[in-house]
Amino acid sequence: MLLLVGLGNPGSDYTNTRHNIGFKIIDAINLHFKLSKQKPKFKGLLTTGNIEEKKIYAIKPLTFMNNSGTAIKELIDYFKIDAKDVIVFHDDMDIDFGKIKAKFGGSSAGHNGIESIDKFIGKEYSRVRIGIGHPKQKKKVNNHVLEDFKEDEEEKIKEITENIVKQIPTLIDKKLDLFSSKINQNLNGI
Repeated sequence: MLLLVGLGNPGSDYTNTRHNIGFKIIDAINLHFKLSKQKPKFKGLLTTGNIEEKKIYAIKPLTFMNNSGTAIKELIDYFKIDAKDVIVFHDDMDIDFGKIKAKFGGSSAGHNGIESIDKFIGKEYSRVRIGIGHPKQKKKVNNHVLEDFKEDEEEKIKEITENIVKQIPTLIDKKLDLFSSKINQNLNGI
């Protein structure tokens, strides 16, 4: 049993923002693997199903980014999911736009959604960090994550999402380095 979490903010104002890349990934996974219809549960939109014969729960917390941990804590307590079986998809400014890095545990690096999750379930879970690049001016960090992707970035985000979905079986087998390598290798050819 695994829990896939996509971080983002609810509401149409945030749909295409950099901060909502986690929501886009979960939507693509739900569609590709034909998981159940999204239902409002555990302070989020929850889907269930099987991927590679593994029971999967996928959630988009609706608590806003800074409180993502509350939704995840409720869900893992209810279904008795171990934190090590949680995989979180989120944006990362410290990674070049279009690159991804998957890792287990570690620092939040100042990401408020990750800080919230760490507070509620600890740091022993996997993360897929999707690079959104860093703004040129440091004081514009909050604006950067809440800006919509530029038109020329949209196609790249679509291809990143498709590549992540194709490699989900590798990810759910917890082969994080192989997962990152395959996706970044595929993206280099784009």
